[in-house]
Amino acid sequence: MRIRRGGWVHRLLGALAARAHESEKDRDMLEEALGHAYEGLIITDPGGRILKANQAYADFLGLRLDEMIGRHVTEVVENTRMHVVGRTGVAEIAHVQRIRGHEMICSRIPISEGGKLVAVVGKIIFQDIDDLFAMTSRFRSLKKELDFYKTELDRQLGARYSFDSIVGRSEQLERIKDLARKVARSETTVLLVGESGTGKELFAHAIHVESGRTLRPFIKVNCAAIPAELFESELFGYREGAFTGARTKGKKGKFELAHQGTLFLDEISELPLTMQAKLLRVLQEREVEPIGAERPVPIDVRIVAATNRRLEPLLEQGAFRHDLYYRLNVVKLDIPPLRERPGDLPLLVERILRQLERETGIPVEGVAPEAEAALLAHGWPGNVRELRNVLEQALYVKTGHVITRADLPHPLVAGEGGLAAGGARKTLKELLRQTEQELLARALREAGGDRAAAASRLGISKSSIYAKIGQLGLARDGAASSILPESNSEFQELTHRR
Repeated sequence: MRIRRGGWVHRLLGALAARAHESEKDRDMLEEALGHAYEGLIITDPGGRILKANQAYADFLGLRLDEMIGRHVTEVVENTRMHVVGRTGVAEIAHVQRIRGHEMICSRIPISEGGKLVAVVGKIIFQDIDDLFAMTSRFRSLKKELDFYKTELDRQLGARYSFDSIVGRSEQLERIKDLARKVARSETTVLLVGESGTGKELFAHAIHVESGRTLRPFIKVNCAAIPAELFESELFGYREGAFTGARTKGKKGKFELAHQGTLFLDEISELPLTMQAKLLRVLQEREVEPIGAERPVPIDVRIVAATNRRLEPLLEQGAFRHDLYYRLNVVKLDIPPLRERPGDLPLLVERILRQLERETGIPVEGVAPEAEAALLAHGWPGNVRELRNVLEQALYVKTGHVITRADLPHPLVAGEGGLAAGGARKTLKELLRQTEQELLARALREAGGDRAAAASRLGISKSSIYAKIGQLGLARDGAASSILPESNSEFQELTHRR
């Protein structure tokens, strides 16, 4: 048969030749990839006959490739299971196999085509299990180093708490947290006002963490703890040779350390008048002048100040400057004391006990009902800090799985310090009633006035919630109006709504 150039037979042969050339290229590429693979690779048919292997595998076995191809895998590789996988079709991943005195990790993977098993691929992941241990050891070392630097970075940046660290669901606290979150995203100065132990420092940390300065330093200054004669050097720093005893290289002040971050001025009410004037100048000029420096240093610092004393009486006494007060009091956050939010006490007790359990290693299941009643009856002049102290003491003296009334400090059990807001002592019955009012009012508000839904939230029956509304006088006088943002009339509408 004569084949005409350009005819269909000629074109078909050309196409077949091109396809054969492509197949040959693909085969050569596969051979090249197998040859340069770091891992040892071997391919057998389902019966265990070796079809392919790479040089890394041959070197590992101490053989030549031509000595391996075509032989049964059991004749070449000791303790092999390639033929077993070829028979079962079940892959074996990361198995330990001993070859020539080495513990190696290998995988055996069946290959199917059209539903039929056609080959098994074996792969050495580590030629010696010691390599795996060495790599694991290096990984642990690197992780430990990374954890160290992360801890060091956290320590340098300073802020450790977020808004999630502030425990409580009372309306007063939620309103303050919502406002603090909004303020945090701005650059404005914040003044935190609250009794000792209410969590002012937690708010300062959280505001920094939530701000655009979160990756910058958070520097704390306790204005009540620094002697007056050291205030200037602590806040503004000094340069080399500024005075006798000065460090050779000088020292950065808190403002410079907080550059581009947040400076938390705690107990700002204790700042001496002379330093108030200098602080005011820094806030106005946005620069500090270290002792002994030739020129001022520009600073970019956000100020969060805190005080457990009202500043207004200090203004009248002349103990605090009016101009500084107006600089600091841009946004004021009044943090409520614990006695004004008794509904938060069970949540705080649970959180603190879990923290103490981790820190001390002493297991504790919780607080007995009579002990919880005693905690609710206390006035908490030291707020959350006092609560933690009481629970820590009880944790060490308890003998059972829970903290009982007998484990609590005697002054607390005896009712000493159990003063409510305004100095009037509240009975346990009054405190429990107030707590019930708050929880019931919140459930009604969140349920939009739907009593059945509110009852479900509280885990009580619909008839019970009707009875409690009547007992607590919510529907009659809007007793929870001090708790809720709605007006009395709005609240009464919620409690009457069917």
